[in-house]
Amino acid sequence: MSTTFSCVGCGKCCNDHHVPLTLSEARMWAADGGQLIVLVEAFLGNGLGLPAQQREHAERRSAAVRSGESDAYVAITFAAYNVGPCRNLDEDYLCRIYERRPLVCRIYPMEINPHIPLNITLKECPPESWEKGPDLIVGGELVDRELSELIQRSRQADRNDIQTKDAICALLGIRTTALKGDGFTAYLPDMNEFATVVDELTRQALPQWSSEWLFHVSGEDVAGQVLAAGAQVATDAPANYAFISLRTA
Repeated sequence: MSTTFSCVGCGKCCNDHHVPLTLSEARMWAADGGQLIVLVEAFLGNGLGLPAQQREHAERRSAAVRSGESDAYVAITFAAYNVGPCRNLDEDYLCRIYERRPLVCRIYPMEINPHIPLNITLKECPPESWEKGPDLIVGGELVDRELSELIQRSRQADRNDIQTKDAICALLGIRTTALKGDGFTAYLPDMNEFATVVDELTRQALPQWSSEWLFHVSGEDVAGQVLAAGAQVATDAPANYAFISLRTA
């Protein structure tokens, strides 16, 4: 069984999507006058918040930190903040920065996370996108070698960037995370400050940060599990972030 794909240029994937960026892409986005959203999630050293089979991948793209008496692993995503059409779309829904578009845009419709299979029913591409074009997946395996290499580049950037992202967050006052699977904390940093911090960090040795992270959770049941593991739960109302819950009930 095979899956084919051919982009028809509908532009739906360029609307209302916060596109994950590498650190260098995030700095370029700032230089172009764009806004970033910072999405943060973490799991605890005892595995709370993470299926066991996903731990190796999750650890490799996370910063090892502390929360109270517990080890924690924080994943930080810098994403292009797009409410409505991407700022780089022209009137014909064509990308103005196509030759330097982000890795995630190049990889679409494939997933970066190896634990998330491609599900075409969850994509916004019209049916004709899947009716013709080159083979994308054959027998469950991605057959496009160039696309596979781009996915590996994106995963490696996640791993390479994470310590610098943690340092950037510390300088921006970002120190509250959500529990993986329970939600995300979302920040909209001042972009001039963001650019200044990134530039400062690229000119010096990366500092070591020891400040603790707090967990914002969706309810008392989750808070009890986090506290029982020795981690710290945020008790004050969010001052500089929003909490995006993933709970369905």
